Amino acid sequence: MSHTHAHDATPRGRILARLRGALADAPAAHTPPAATAVASHYAGNTPSWPLAERLTRLVNMMQSVQTEVHLVREGDWTARLAWVVADKGVRQILLPTQTAHGTRAAAGLQNASSTARIRAFDRDIEHWKAELFTDIDAGFTTVRSAIAATGSLILWPDADEPRTVSLVPPLHIALLDGRKVHTHFHEAMTAEGWAAGGMPTNALLVSGPSKTSDIQQTLAYGAHGPRALVLLLIVPDEVDLTALATATGACA
Repeated sequence: MSHTHAHDATPRGRILARLRGALADAPAAHTPPAATAVASHYAGNTPSWPLAERLTRLVNMMQSVQTEVHLVREGDWTARLAWVVADKGVRQILLPTQTAHGTRAAAGLQNASSTARIRAFDRDIEHWKAELFTDIDAGFTTVRSAIAATGSLILWPDADEPRTVSLVPPLHIALLDGRKVHTHFHEAMTAEGWAAGGMPTNALLVSGPSKTSDIQQTLAYGAHGPRALVLLLIVPDEVDLTALATATGACA
């Protein structure tokens, strides 16, 4: 037998009728602003920072949260990598040896006669978990881009540079092309076409080493990831590296 809700005199029917009546009188649900409205907001609220200004803001903000920044040129970042590895006493370092920058990094360490053992993430983690967590001192990755307004690196893990490389070793060494520093997050998303291009399982914003604090607000580094972050920032030729170093105090 069929019947309408209006004629349902059961307790269940009466409860549902009251709920439907309440919903009919409720105001319409909040509608999220359209993408065009969001874009319009940022178009009217985006400062016109030149590249040197974006780099300065990025470096200053990252250094304020314990990131060690080295200013380098395209032709000498491998030598600085070798210096950092020696300075930090790295004995074993994870490199993406199947990539162009990983190959350059390995060559740079060899040319500098580095004693650090080069390791590749070439096995399933289950096959060398104990070794990975106890013997690897540093992981080296590239950075997709960065955000000047918040001092954040955008990491985009993939099969060549899985998230484990920047998460497990106590030292993370990151390489960033200074031309890829955006003003803010919205600019990064739109300029790089995140919506159209798809995203990885993990897209990360990293500003400094991993840290946490207890109820007494005592900071502890390395609780959930690397306790140290070193950024090798490739400064484009049109930007005065010495002036940038003076403005930020970063290593040059």
